[in-house]
Order: sequence, then structure tokens, then C-alpha cells
Amino acid sequence: MYQTESWGSYMPARTNLGDPLERIGRLASENAVVIFSISSCCMCHAIKRLFCGMGVNPTVYELDEDPRGKEMEKALMRLLGSSSAVPVVFIGGKLVGAMDRVMASHINGSLVPLLKEAGALWL
Repeated sequence: MYQTESWGSYMPARTNLGDPLERIGRLASENAVVIFSISSCCMCHAIKRLFCGMGVNPTVYELDEDPRGKEMEKALMRLLGSSSAVPVVFIGGKLVGAMDRVMASHINGSLVPLLKEAGALWL
């Protein structure tokens, strides 16, 4: 793992032969805020900017840089019931959702309390 100024923590790919959904659940529960992303996705970029702008240091898993990223992407699509898998955000190990759910939570004021409860935000 290494820190970056712009996006928070990037986690290296871990090889695990387990079920992709189990792997997603395990990775999502290891840090306060976890974003599953694709490095070239503009919506992923926007969601990372949102969290960093709030002072949150998310852990980001770039699926296009993971050897099993395609499997995880398909599992995330099944989990969301959507044709688009990224970005997907977990806070406190719980699925928040894709960009639309995160933005709705931000606008209605429920995002900050979630972040505080998960220990990702102290203000």
C-alpha cells in the first residue's frame, strides 16, 4: 500500500482464489471508506474527488489494474443490479452504492454522518 496525494490509499492486487463477492466483502470491510474504481472512468474520478475534498482518505481498488478485476466488476454489477459496475462505494463495510446513491446521500445530508460513524471523518 502507498499513499498518494490525490486519491488516498491505493491497495495492491491480492491474489485470492475465493469467490469474487467474498473478496469484495473482505476488501470493503478492511477500511472505513472503500471505492471500487476503474482508472479511466470519469465518474470514478469525480467520486474520488468528492471524498478527498471532504477530507476523507478512501482506499481505492482500481479494477483495471487487478488481474481478477473483470471478475470483481461482474460481481459488483450483480450486487448493484446494474449494467455499470463502477464506481462502487462502501462505508464502514456497508454498501452505499454507485455514484447516484453517493451523491443523493451527500445532497440530503446523510453522507457525513455515515462517514463519521465509520471513523473516516472527525469534524
